[in-house]
Amino acid sequence: MNIYEKIRKVCRPIRIVVGIVLIAIGVIIQNPWFFLGVIPLFVGIINFCPLCSITKKCSIK
Repeated sequence: MNIYEKIRKVCRPIRIVVGIVLIAIGVIIQNPWFFLGVIPLFVGIINFCPLCSITKKCSIK
């Protein structure tokens, strides 16, 4: 397992949590910009790694 695959394993849950937190902040303070948290949430759920797609170093399953 190379370093990029290790980053990918750590990065996915972080993206999901960040997305949920941003959406929650948007609901609480009524600011529609925080609903952009849907993007990291969706990317984390479908297991897409932007770092992998840019560097082509780790396999995207």
